[in-house]
Amino acid sequence: MSIQATRMLTPGPTPIPDRIRLAMAEPIPHHRKDVFKQIMAENEDMLKKLFATEMPVIPLSSSGTGAMTAAAFNLFVPGERVLVATAGYFGERWVDIVKSRGLDPVIIRKPYGSSFDPEEIRAALDDDPSICGVFMQISETSTGALHPVKEVSAITRERDVLMIADGISAISISPVFMDEWGIDCLLTGSQKGLMLPPGMSFIALSPRAWEKAEKISQQCYYFDLVAERKKCAERQTHYTSPISLIVGLNEALKMIFEFGLDNVYRKQWALTQMTRAGLTAMGQELFIKEEGRYTWGLTSMALPKGVSAAPIVAKAYKEFGVILTTGQADIKDSVIRVAHMGWVDWGDITAGLHALAMSLPEQPKGAYLEAALEAYRNAL
Repeated sequence: MSIQATRMLTPGPTPIPDRIRLAMAEPIPHHRKDVFKQIMAENEDMLKKLFATEMPVIPLSSSGTGAMTAAAFNLFVPGERVLVATAGYFGERWVDIVKSRGLDPVIIRKPYGSSFDPEEIRAALDDDPSICGVFMQISETSTGALHPVKEVSAITRERDVLMIADGISAISISPVFMDEWGIDCLLTGSQKGLMLPPGMSFIALSPRAWEKAEKISQQCYYFDLVAERKKCAERQTHYTSPISLIVGLNEALKMIFEFGLDNVYRKQWALTQMTRAGLTAMGQELFIKEEGRYTWGLTSMALPKGVSAAPIVAKAYKEFGVILTTGQADIKDSVIRVAHMGWVDWGDITAGLHALAMSLPEQPKGAYLEAALEAYRNAL
């Protein structure tokens, strides 16, 4: 390792601000006492603003996968037919989860890096009226692709079909408006845009989703959302609370709203444009090229044939102290992901682009940092 400070440009976990770390280092309150209940009440108000919903946003003691599991087990019963749109590693996770619940999935599978046309979803629903749910990522973290959940939600609202949206690498990164878009179930995790350690997830249901959940006999002992909603109204969690994470969440949400959510989105957009411009000026190929189809939290770079991602990522860390990530599953060794979500600024991206450039087999000669910084200024 060089003497440079380590910079983590990964799509989870993300850097944790000192203010949040210090809050979590304070003596913990008891999770059944008034001090904790006040923190829970403050968090609930801010989480509703973050999700853009009037409905309760329920914290769960789990990674985002736990919230995904809760969605499948609380909203559907074995044998029900659902549609899963997958074009990446986490889309495949939806497939695995709905199968574990005993659901009957209709799978629309596209190559990694693809995005969906809303009309593809409409056609599938028209072809099979027995489908009662659609599962989709807003942001596919494994590829950097953005999926049209807003447009698909408009389609599902026209019929008795629930829209289940994984917002794990979208919430507090790019605009998501649960109630306005008509999303029936929206979920996220703590370790990305919320700037917290892993270990907590959040889930919100629409009124019609709650109506269905109330009719389903409890099938999942731990992830019982009806029971969690009752405790949430009492400013509690159903089981032992992740107290330090909930205290840290309080500080994280205060930081987000002090800065302003619109400013968070503006910063994320500028960092996205900065990274894409820097990689392009470097002569590298962007994995997601189409405008409007790439996420605001990470940028994926496609490597030339015969070039492996792993040694490049290893060199960037060893010699420059920058932690980048390879792709996942089918694209593990052919893609490098540069994340720019959460507590990351233009200085981190400047360092990350330089570390990446110096770690490539052939170092670029273009003025990639100048191009990146110009794009950042223009996008703000």
